Amino acid sequence: MNKPQGRPAGPPPIGRHPGPRFNGPAEKAKDQKATLKRIWSYLKNQRVGIMSSIFFVVVSTLLSLLGPLLIGRIIDDYILRFNIEGAIRMILVLAGIYIVSAIFTWLQTFMMIRVSQKTIRELRQQLFEKFQSLPIAIYDKRQQGDLMSRMTNDIENLNAALSQSIIQIVSTVLSVVGTGIAMFYLNWVLAVVTLLVIPIIIWSTKQIIKRSSKNFSQRQRDLGNLNGFIEETISNSHITTLFGKEEQTVAQFKEANEKLRASALKADITSGFLGPINNFINNLGIGLVIGVGALLVIVNFGVSVGVIASFVTYTRQFFRPINQLSNLFNTFQSAIAGAERVFEILDEQNESADVPEAITKNRYEGDVEFRNVEFAYQPNKPVLRKLSFRAKAGETIAFVGPTGSGKTTIIQLLNRFYDAASGEILIDGQDIKRYKMANLRNHIGVVLQDTYLFSGSVRENIRYGKLDATDEEVERAAETAYAHNFIKYLPQGYDTMLVSGGMNLSQGQRQLIAIARAILEDPDILILDEATSSVDTMTEVHIQKGLNNLMQGRTSFVIAHRLKTIENADQILVIKDGAILEQGNHDGLMEQKGLYASLQHQLQVQQ
Repeated sequence: MNKPQGRPAGPPPIGRHPGPRFNGPAEKAKDQKATLKRIWSYLKNQRVGIMSSIFFVVVSTLLSLLGPLLIGRIIDDYILRFNIEGAIRMILVLAGIYIVSAIFTWLQTFMMIRVSQKTIRELRQQLFEKFQSLPIAIYDKRQQGDLMSRMTNDIENLNAALSQSIIQIVSTVLSVVGTGIAMFYLNWVLAVVTLLVIPIIIWSTKQIIKRSSKNFSQRQRDLGNLNGFIEETISNSHITTLFGKEEQTVAQFKEANEKLRASALKADITSGFLGPINNFINNLGIGLVIGVGALLVIVNFGVSVGVIASFVTYTRQFFRPINQLSNLFNTFQSAIAGAERVFEILDEQNESADVPEAITKNRYEGDVEFRNVEFAYQPNKPVLRKLSFRAKAGETIAFVGPTGSGKTTIIQLLNRFYDAASGEILIDGQDIKRYKMANLRNHIGVVLQDTYLFSGSVRENIRYGKLDATDEEVERAAETAYAHNFIKYLPQGYDTMLVSGGMNLSQGQRQLIAIARAILEDPDILILDEATSSVDTMTEVHIQKGLNNLMQGRTSFVIAHRLKTIENADQILVIKDGAILEQGNHDGLMEQKGLYASLQHQLQVQQ
């Protein structure tokens, strides 16, 4: 089969590409302000939940501000006057205030978690839908594991930030403003002493943020690369074992793992300074308040013991939310970095849109023509060069040629996985770009060499191409593909559950199911890309009979290295370096004694 992987002439097969390596250039830093604005555009859809949560924040904050005032009154008016009964009453009132405040704090958290989950659900849905509309070229350039990391790790980081940070910001603003007002009400001198510490907190936080934000972005990229490597290694573990590359794979993982450790350590250490530094500044502020307050008591400047006690509590309330924001800094930075990576995918250009008034057909005749088609996956590296041929309706066209000659690329262009750089591809006399893309693909059946089966029953996998097919139609298709003979001996027959990829079946059995799936779809144009490469010779004979019946009356394109399977093709195109080197039927090409005859001879020798 024409395998594009590992050659410059074509893209790696979907889902099997190496992706970006770990020593590649680092991405440029993104615009965090733009990312925050975009996150807010999603949150605006949850206005009711956000406003409810803010209401609960306001109530709980106001109640928490009453506590220190009552503490001062209890000390000055009751405890220092030895009014124990009155003190007990006031303590019970204070306890009630704190209990109600705690209830409203729980309600604000509950509402914000709901807002966060709904927002993340919408974002996750958009990202998954985006995956379905991305052009195939995107999957050629990016690792599957990295894309999965954006769907899971990055979105969950954003979820953690949304459920905590927004309410924390609102709570911080209200607490700081309310506490500041209360402190100035009690004593302006002690209030000014407390505020002197704020510039130090702001300066230290700003310095740490400036140095650590880029580290969090790098950590997320390294995490995505590591996930991509893990996914690639696990899905190809048999190849690793076959070539004895376990030690090399472990060494590569060690390198990627170490790079993630280094970037994560750098990010966490830098941001980790915030907590200890702010705690020190908080304690410094409390010490200043107590010291200055004691002096004011001594000089009888209108400050009582109760006022100092209230101020100590207010000082803690003043700095606590700022400190909590610092503790949330890691989560917030990871969320911004993750959101940037998610939005990066959402901003990718979708697959080419249908033209206005795109054509929809119930049935295609199957007359296919390539006119001077040129294509390249990479600039200045052409894969197809002025390729022209025609397949009349009902004909079988076979492509043969060396690996990397462009055979699979022809099929990918016909399916519009890619669009030709120049030239035209016509079906029934119309450029394929004029057809509605989904309609075109619904009428093209494809059986690839690398078959993929989904988690589910055998019956569901066969029915994948035609969801409304009856059980009888499914079994008829399996019989035509000669898959029924092994399916009936499975533990639950057609209801046997398959693991992801169908790995509890042999490669040949998976291919038979894929052929049955194409037969059930009843396409107008059939593409067989090494469709029988993974089955034994005896099974291939039976499959070929079923395929011959399937190909009757419909245009078929066949790529095969077993040239015996294409000897009866109406046309055989010998492709080399993206151009047609030879063209004709089997007998005519054998008489030419060119590349086709040479390939045929080589296969006979091998057999």
